[in-house]
Amino acid sequence: MARTAIVQDYRHPQPGQTSTFSIDEKVQREILNNGIAKPQGYTVSWHANPEVERQHFGQSHPMKPWRLTLTKQLVMAYGMHEAMDLYLSRAATHEEMQEFHGDDYLEFLQRVTPETMAAPSLSEQVPHYNIGDDCPIFDGLYSYCSLYAGASIDAARKLINNQSSIAINWSGGLHHAKKSEASGFCYINDIVLAILQLLRYHPRVLYIDIDVHHGDGVEQAFWSTDRVMTLSFHKYDKDGFFPGTGPLSSTGPLNPLNPGAHHALNVPLNDGIEDDDYIRLFRDIVGPCVAHYRPTAIVLQCGADSLGCDRLGCFNLNIRAHGACVSFVKTFNLPLLVLGGGGYTPRNVARLWAYETSICIDATLNESLPAHTPFLNHFAPDKTLFPPLSEHGKFENKNDRPYLEKLVRGIGEQLRYLEGAPSVEMQVIPPDLEGIREDVEREIEEEREAGDEKFRRERERGAGVRGELVY
Repeated sequence: MARTAIVQDYRHPQPGQTSTFSIDEKVQREILNNGIAKPQGYTVSWHANPEVERQHFGQSHPMKPWRLTLTKQLVMAYGMHEAMDLYLSRAATHEEMQEFHGDDYLEFLQRVTPETMAAPSLSEQVPHYNIGDDCPIFDGLYSYCSLYAGASIDAARKLINNQSSIAINWSGGLHHAKKSEASGFCYINDIVLAILQLLRYHPRVLYIDIDVHHGDGVEQAFWSTDRVMTLSFHKYDKDGFFPGTGPLSSTGPLNPLNPGAHHALNVPLNDGIEDDDYIRLFRDIVGPCVAHYRPTAIVLQCGADSLGCDRLGCFNLNIRAHGACVSFVKTFNLPLLVLGGGGYTPRNVARLWAYETSICIDATLNESLPAHTPFLNHFAPDKTLFPPLSEHGKFENKNDRPYLEKLVRGIGEQLRYLEGAPSVEMQVIPPDLEGIREDVEREIEEEREAGDEKFRRERERGAGVRGELVY
């Protein structure tokens, strides 16, 4: 087959031509028609690196980083990039990832390739680190991990420095990775790394997970601290649905003297939950959690596999219902880190995360996707932002009203143990923070006093590069 010119060298535009780095007239019309503008009174930042999009888990693997390309193209087609501060994220360093992950595990990820994994020095480590069909070795693995982790770390630092009110990293949210083990398509737990950054400044962080799978890796990481409350809404079936953890009864360490007791909350759901029930349940649980725990920052994992029609999901949620959760969390006006996660039907992942980006910037989008959207045919036949996902491949709803009320009561009972707890200064600090917390807070305070944004960006630790979304 003859080689086609699908990928061409960039040529500078000739006089009269539109530059690829400017906003063309079609996007400008979308900006005007949808009222896209910088939010009033707060700042939204977008953290990404196009190298993440180019990674490939394998032809038959459900995880498709290309979904990030579709998401970005929708965001750009609507002109939403004009309403955000855009950062080209750099890779997390070995030392930054080592704040949570084991050194031997990181070295393994850095050394292993499809060609070297059979070598005697590495082959024995492959099963030890849970490498296999779910978590394969592919070219560029370590770069992929360090880039999506770097984006979450940088987003958290922008929140700490008041450079952003809402920070978005759709490439992050990989919640299954453990300290020294890959799990569920996740190798590096960027969420844990980002929360560790937030804990350098914030006394309490609330982590909310609306992926269809339990956020087990994040829960385990903060199991024994009251500095983080984890709250996961997920499908639960101990023997039949990955990862088989997260029942209502699992609420943290059993010893009541352990600071983490009652700080790991789980909302186990059955197949087929629908829009109205999910939204009501989310509000009835998240509202009291915020009121009792009084977090000073929130991290929201927006896994798209909880949508209807997902390749690995089993709920009946539509895009608007999933987005309603983001809208509700936004009403608390707390520093908010918004992350991606699961989602294995790329066209619907892109629709959802573009819509939730619009929620973050307070924009109302036209339901018809812009005609100039690249890869528009991937959204056929309807080419709309809100396809009726709950009507296709629908699961029987096995979550009746008494069961949902039981869940609300169960979470409420756990919250009663927190009465009065948030008023203390949360003296329990994860061990890896004790030695550096004071220095980091002093650096942040000095940067604030400087008042010069350019000077602050230059000195900010691990700052991402402010850049264009059009890579």
